[in-house]
Amino acid sequence: MRVSIISLLFVMLFQTSAWSQQIVDTTDLTDTLVVLAKVEHGDTTLILTLPEVNVYAMRLFDNRRDIRKVERLIYHVKKAYPYAKLAGIKLREYDKQLVNAVNDRERRRIMRQAEKEINEEFGGELRNLTFTQGKILLKLIDRETGNTSYDLVKELRGGFTAFFYQGFARLWGYNLKSDYDPEGEDELIETIVTLIEHGQL
Repeated sequence: MRVSIISLLFVMLFQTSAWSQQIVDTTDLTDTLVVLAKVEHGDTTLILTLPEVNVYAMRLFDNRRDIRKVERLIYHVKKAYPYAKLAGIKLREYDKQLVNAVNDRERRRIMRQAEKEINEEFGGELRNLTFTQGKILLKLIDRETGNTSYDLVKELRGGFTAFFYQGFARLWGYNLKSDYDPEGEDELIETIVTLIEHGQL
């Protein structure tokens, strides 16, 4: 009796699932995707080209001292990177205005206005950066804009001002002419920035 009830339930369940299936007419499908395939021994294998995937990871360090050093570097890069990103955005904005400037006088006015806006909005925050964060910021500005800080000052404010700023920066241990070297001395900074950009840090 128990076996017949279970059999009856199984048959009812099977019939219900069979009735719920629908026959789909494949001639009406508009989202059909044609792909390459290879048939071997009666088995069909799809051939697809997958998009390239970049894998980013931090280098592993052996001792606690190196790990702590990298943790501090990550902290400093996270502090400086938003300002470097902003510098790139602002430079592109002001470049558009400078291209449309009719003469040097208007160009100087635009630059004074830009300097005033940046100083009012971010001056206090930038002054709170540590020495290490400042050095990293100079490197990252080069990364974001393609120009060293010295070149930017020279282009926007003139050679004398750039020379003066460079001399003043050297007194404090900075170098406005320092290039960003993502495959050399700045490789670890580049890895950290890449991880930040991909949401992994």
